[in-house]
Formats: sequence, C-alpha cells, structure tokens
Amino acid sequence: MDYLDKINKPSDIKKLSRDELKLLAKELRSFIIDSVSKTGGHLSSNLGVIELTIALHYVYNCPNDQIIWDVGHQTYAHKILTGRRNKMHTLRQKNGISGFPRRSESKFDSFGTGHSSTSISAALGISEAFKINKSKYRAIAVIGDGAMTAGMAFEGLNNAGNTENDILVILNDNDMSISDNVGALNNYLAKLLSGKLYGGIKRSGKAVFSKIPPVLELARKTEEHVKGMVIPGTLFEEFGFNYIGPIDGHDLNALIDTLSNIKSLQGPQFLHVATKKGYGYEPAENNPNKFHGVSKFDPQNGNTKKTNELKTFTEVFSEWIMDTGAQEPKLCAITPAMSDGSGLNKFSKKYPKRFFDVGIAEQHALTFAAGLACQNLKPVVAIYSTFLQRAYDQLIHDIALQNISMLFAIDRAGIVGADGATHSGNFDISYLRCIPNIIIMTPSDENECYQMLKTGFLFNGICAVRFPRGHGVGAKINKKIKLLTIGKAKKIRSGKKIAILAFGPLLSTALEVAEELNATLIDMRFVKPIDNQMIENCTKNHKVIVTIEDNSILGGAGSAVLEIISKNNLICKTLCLGIPDNFIEHGTQEEIYKLCGLDKNSIIKKIVKQL
Repeated sequence: MDYLDKINKPSDIKKLSRDELKLLAKELRSFIIDSVSKTGGHLSSNLGVIELTIALHYVYNCPNDQIIWDVGHQTYAHKILTGRRNKMHTLRQKNGISGFPRRSESKFDSFGTGHSSTSISAALGISEAFKINKSKYRAIAVIGDGAMTAGMAFEGLNNAGNTENDILVILNDNDMSISDNVGALNNYLAKLLSGKLYGGIKRSGKAVFSKIPPVLELARKTEEHVKGMVIPGTLFEEFGFNYIGPIDGHDLNALIDTLSNIKSLQGPQFLHVATKKGYGYEPAENNPNKFHGVSKFDPQNGNTKKTNELKTFTEVFSEWIMDTGAQEPKLCAITPAMSDGSGLNKFSKKYPKRFFDVGIAEQHALTFAAGLACQNLKPVVAIYSTFLQRAYDQLIHDIALQNISMLFAIDRAGIVGADGATHSGNFDISYLRCIPNIIIMTPSDENECYQMLKTGFLFNGICAVRFPRGHGVGAKINKKIKLLTIGKAKKIRSGKKIAILAFGPLLSTALEVAEELNATLIDMRFVKPIDNQMIENCTKNHKVIVTIEDNSILGGAGSAVLEIISKNNLICKTLCLGIPDNFIEHGTQEEIYKLCGLDKNSIIKKIVKQL
C-alpha cells in the first residue's frame, strides 16, 4: 500500500499526481475488499464510487466543503480517506465505526444518513446556511439512481433549482451500464458544458436576448433541443439545474477535470456520473445484489459460508408467500426496492404479473397497494420496519382510515444488529398500536410466523406481522394448522408468583427465565387486540406481571398491558422490559440484547428485585 499508507486526511490526496491517483484507487479497492471480507458490510456500492470519492476529495476542500452521501452505505472509501483506515476492522461492530456517515464520528461526515433520498434537501440547507454566513464553501449531494426515484429527492431538486445557491448534485448512476455514448465524446461534452466558456456564452446570450422576449424563448428551446440530442439532461434543466454529463465515473481524469470546472460555476449544478456496482472485483460485478450487503467471505472467490442452518424469518415469509401465491390468485406482493432482502425473489420470478417492486418509494408503495385492494385484490406489502416509518401518513390516511384490507409483512423488526440506529426496527409496535383498524401480531418462532401470515392474509382487514432479522429457533412449520383466533394469547407454562408476558422472538429467552424462576409464561402473540382476559387472570393469580418485548418501552406492548390493568382497576406489581428510550448503536444482536438488559441473566436480576 505505497500510496494509501500516505493518506491520513483529504489534503494528502492533493499531493499525488494523476497517475498516482489511479494507483491509489487500485490500492483502495483492494483494501476495501480485504477489509469487508473480514467484517461483512456493503461492498458492491462502495467499489463503484472509489474514483468518484478520490476525485471529490482531490477537487474540494473538506470539511469546509460539505459532501452529503445519500443513504451512506457507499462511504467506506470516504471514511478511509478521512483518517479512519485504521478503524475499518471495527466496522459495524460494537464500539466500532458505523457503516454509515455519522456526524459524531468525524468532522468529515457532514450529515448522518441511512435512509434514502435525503441528501439534496440536506445539501440545500447547508448551502443556504453558507450563503447566510457569507461563506464561499460548496455543498455536494451524492445520490444514487435508486434513491433518485423517491419523491423527497424531487422535492429537494424542485426547491434547489429555484435558488441561486452554489449546490452540486451528483447522480451516481450505477444501474445502467456505461453505454457507447458514455465515453470519450461525452466526457468531452461534460468538460465543455461545465467550462467557463459555455457558461459565459450562455449568460451573455440570455442578457442580449432578454430584450427581445420571443427570441429569448426561441434560444432557450433551441438550446434545450440541441443539448437533448446528445445528453439526457432536459428533465434536470427544467428543475433549474445546469446539467452536465453523463461521464464515466471510473475515469479519474474526466471526473477531476469536470469537477474542477463545476467548482468555478455559480448556481445549481447537476453532474450525471455512470458507475458500475462492484467495479474492479469480478464476483461483485457479476452479482452486485449478492454483494450489496454481505457477511464475511473469501476475497479470493467471493464465497460466503452459512454459519447457521436454521431458517431465517425472511425465509419463512418467502416460503409462505410462495405457498399462498399458488393457492390465492388475488395475492399481490409489493416491495419498495427490497425484493432480495424481503425474500420475494422467487415470487417475482414465479408470478411476475402479481409482483411489484416500486423502487425506493415507500409512500407510493402503500398507496399503490391500497389502490390494488380497492379492486378486490389482496396486497401483501413486504417492508422493513425502519422503512415503514417513511410512509406513516399513507398508512393512516390512505389505508387505516378507509379500512382497506391488506397484510404487512414487517421484516427487521426489533434489534437489527450491525446496521445500527438508522435501521433499527424498535418503534413499529409503538407507532402502529395507536392507529385504529390495525391488528398487530408478533411471532415467537418460525411456525408461529407462518401461522400469523396465513391468518393475517385471510383476515378481512389490516394486519401487520412483525418479525425479526435473523434465524428462528428451529421450530417445525406445520402448514395444515388452523387459523389463529384473533387477539388470543397462549399459555406456555404455569408457575407461581411471577407471570411473564412475552411478545415475539424473546419468548425463547423468557422460557429460560420462567423455568429458572418457576414463573408462568404467556406467549401473547397479539399486541392489538390484546388478550384482556389473559392479563386479568394473570393479575389475580400472580404477585408480579413482567412484559418482555423487542420494541421501545415507550408506547410498546408493555404499555398496552399497563393500560388494561389501569382500565380495569387491577392491582398487581408490574415490570416492563424492552428497548430503552435511546437510539441503539451497531453490534451483534446478542450484544445489543445484553446492552438493553434483555438477556437471560439481566432479566432474572430485574425480576428478583421485584419480589
């Protein structure tokens, strides 16, 4: 690592020649492959932006100039070049560095991200602050083609294009291959269109023609049509941006020349950069989805080892929807760009006409599903808990208010582990429970997950089944089982003094606790409607009621139990265990459970104190 070893801060990059920068890119790519193979993480997206990252830090002066990385899972090169290379072995681990930008982690992380399509709005706010503070610094938003599909991105574009702020939006287009017209010619055109000569001619022409309105309009249309013949930038020009590109995002010279020219321009600029996911690493190039987020792998061939043979809850959902899709022709699957992560790949291939990947557009996904349901279809919305938050208004206004029948398969509920606070699913019980017309189910194992999905799908109303990331406990799935009775809990064991009411996957831990303390254990199953009778019976026959959930304590399932106790004037000591009132950092699920006091020993200690 002759060159990478010399880079401790972005200013060190500026000391290298163009040829040396290319060697730096090669070393950086090798380092990231080796590092991620040991820690796991996002790979293909990071390999695709190495040259762009180097060029940005070469041209701009961070942290005075501010780079906002949309989503943020493509920031490994940025982290390495900004002094965190020696911490990469701690990536996504407890007390280590985050897999996403964190303002608290480095002054070079201008804005914390994790969810998509926020970069343009944030960059506009920063650029506006620069203007108010009379600073000459620049704000740069780097956004992918997937994130550009979301409405918030266009809201930001619409607002930014109506200003005179010196903001640069870089579209990292890694979905399309670099076609024939994205080569030397377009690199040249980008350089030309970003240059002072073109900008000067454009401004001078407008000044002259403004005195002759019909000629100005003709000139504007002529310019648009001429540019539109060679570059696909008319849309962004309509938003008020000066469009430049597309250029080869792996051509360092073209990137540096173009960015250098753009730096001298005034007003909103839009640079279209074409990159390839997984660039420079053949396994990732051939299968970018597989290497989007990976566990530890062999860097020589890209092979990963499955360390646990138990089914994941996502795999249970995939199995259920394939079984049910074959029996129910009205079933439609909807996902906001999470086909692979949500376990819908098999369904999409088997039933392509009933599968809808709407892109990174959670709000649209829910209202689109509601439209399907209005025509007597039965939508199944497969979505991560953290991303369902983004469509809260649609959930209330477009679905619950109209009581439109559909099933929500909420993946990654509770503790997610390595992805950290931005992807934690520990709020869904709280934000769903307060909405009328919604049934909420919390499966404790693989079989119960299958049962609840089946029950929720056949129910004429809105049902949400929330299940965690990761593996189950090895429960055998019985596909011939009867439907669950809505709102009915299940007693697992009888005990004395203590009644433990478990919601969801922590039931297995709760069982260990119950056996050691000789406690009654209830698998509550339903958060809403909750089993009032079971709660009342437990309060009459036990000294302490303990609730356990992988959701925020505030407004969670425990709160629902307390509400029933209060409403019915029941007298019993209570202890609510769940995720505390703070954001949960990255680490393994086991580490986080222990940190939250939800491991066996911690739970026992807390219960004993109540006796």
